Amino acid sequence: MPDLTLIATVTIFIATYAVVAVGKIPVYRIDRAGAALLGGSLMLAIGVLTPQEAYRAIDFDTITLLLGMMIVVANLRVCGFFRLVTDWIATHVRRPLALLVAIALASGTLSALLVNDTICLVMTPLVLELVTAVRRNPIPYLLAVATASNIGSVATITGNPQNIIIASLSQIPYGVFAGKLAPVAAIGLVITVLLIALVHRGEFFTSQRLEKVAMPTHHHGPLMAKVAIVGGAFLLFTRRVRPQKIYIEIDWPLLVMFVGLFVVVAGLEKMVLTPEVTAAAGHLRLAIAPCSPVSRPYCRIS
Repeated sequence: MPDLTLIATVTIFIATYAVVAVGKIPVYRIDRAGAALLGGSLMLAIGVLTPQEAYRAIDFDTITLLLGMMIVVANLRVCGFFRLVTDWIATHVRRPLALLVAIALASGTLSALLVNDTICLVMTPLVLELVTAVRRNPIPYLLAVATASNIGSVATITGNPQNIIIASLSQIPYGVFAGKLAPVAAIGLVITVLLIALVHRGEFFTSQRLEKVAMPTHHHGPLMAKVAIVGGAFLLFTRRVRPQKIYIEIDWPLLVMFVGLFVVVAGLEKMVLTPEVTAAAGHLRLAIAPCSPVSRPYCRIS
């Protein structure tokens, strides 16, 4: 019979990722972060990992960079940068299709530079306010925020947590990463705009012009200048904004979720990727493509 610890490990892994995928468990109030933390704790409770192994499993480079990006986004939000972006769009765009392009481009570009999860959270209420003010159907524009943020985040290392992990483990430079994937993200944004416009033809293929509206803008000039120059912890060194305002803007549950998932995955690797399994995989003689001139310095093939 299979080892009971192995069965428990696989069960914990599947259950954890099921809750992360669905978002919650019926009746219970546990969320994604709670499920990941519970899954990591169970890996220790059943003896799969020691506390020292669990600590080593956490990629603190990824967590630190993600936290730093969240601090930057929080300061940009507090100083009114994102509202200035939507105000510029409201002032200069006069056609529904142009509005769709502007929203997709803004969401995609900001997600490439910052973290896509936080861009979705920040841009959604602002875009909803804008499209409601000009009396348009909000659904296609909100779809543009969600899809463009995900697609745009592909372009750079800092676009999403997955890219951060890949860059941390592979040591691929920011410029090389962006040079390869930014064109892919740009093509994806074009396809996204075309698909949304085709699905919602009545909204975009019209001769109607958008009403000119004045969006209320409140921005903090000195803080915005500081954000443009420095990032991360230095943004907390200010006399104008209380750190508590920044702390409440940070997506702490997302950080907790990643910490828990690191431990859960480490437990599965330890129990499933045993020397026997690794040796069996080696006997398959899987072909490995040769390194390209660009990627050769980062290849770890022995």
